[in-house]
Amino acid sequence: MMRILIGVIFILAQATMASANVRLKDLVEFDGVRGNDLLGYGLVVGLNGTGDGMRNAPFTEDIMANILERLGVNVTGEQFRPQNVAAVIVTASLPPFSRTGGRIDVTVSAIGDASSLLGGTLVMTPLNGADGQIYAVAQGSILAGGVSAEGEAATVVQGVPTAGIIPLGARVEREVDFDFGGLSRIRLALRYPDFTTAARIEQAINADFGREVAEMLDAGTVVLDVGATRARSPAHALTRIENLQIAPQLRARVVVDQRSGTIVIGDTVRISRVAVAQGGLTLRVEEEPMVVQPNPFTDGETVVVPRTRVDIEEEDGTGLAQINEGTSLAEVVAGLNALGVAPREMIDILNSINAAGALHAELIVR
Repeated sequence: MMRILIGVIFILAQATMASANVRLKDLVEFDGVRGNDLLGYGLVVGLNGTGDGMRNAPFTEDIMANILERLGVNVTGEQFRPQNVAAVIVTASLPPFSRTGGRIDVTVSAIGDASSLLGGTLVMTPLNGADGQIYAVAQGSILAGGVSAEGEAATVVQGVPTAGIIPLGARVEREVDFDFGGLSRIRLALRYPDFTTAARIEQAINADFGREVAEMLDAGTVVLDVGATRARSPAHALTRIENLQIAPQLRARVVVDQRSGTIVIGDTVRISRVAVAQGGLTLRVEEEPMVVQPNPFTDGETVVVPRTRVDIEEEDGTGLAQINEGTSLAEVVAGLNALGVAPREMIDILNSINAAGALHAELIVR
């Protein structure tokens, strides 16, 4: 059985043509069917002494005073130092076709020196779009994503207690103006532009309708003629095509994550026959100073005599090993595993094979 290097993950990034069929809706974005990002600035109350320090976060005091004044409480000239409030940034995404009165999830993140938002409640916070208009209002109890405990001599933090979510915590107050039903042509934007994939989308749509209703403009765009589909509306046209099965043709890629030692190899990656020699050279320098004392009852001085030991070790390594030409992912993985090296060394080998021109794929290093 083929041995897989521990700590290295080889994932089939692309399946074979027989099993790679994907729904059209998972390959493209439909023109106009998109979300909108919302942003707000608010106040969280009810924290158990884990809020902002007013001396380090004066903006928290300002927003708290503004909220109290809107509620009819006069705090002009007053100084208060509560530890149960925190200033936060509230973010959300307004889904396409959201209607007034609907609810969406929001994310709450502390911007001051609060240590935890656990148990806090977000006070009514307007959420603005890129045009400055208010599209939703958020309020509710926060579900923090972590926990922290602190004592006099130690502190333990698990997860991220300074950020949390409020499920369905915002109510939509304004709809995005967009006449989707009036579109005569709909663009299908490929998430990963490719001429072959775009051509297959065009062919699949035209074959389903039995006539020319779709046209490929470039590697990332296919245009659907709604009138030619004879559908009652653009929504009916998209309903018919969104579940069509398409076999995407993606580029051969090798993705390397140097931090975790993870390697992801796509199914279309190929390696030409190449010979690899891998070994390690270790240089060790150790300082062991020695203290020399004078003889008793003499006028000598105590001195420190430096002592350095230098050692060079060269590991045996793999020698000169041949990696045969791989015509499939299994053969490529088997050839790399034959080197019998650690994950970190495998990353260097892949980089060197790519530099030699033997790796027929795009190498992405993160």
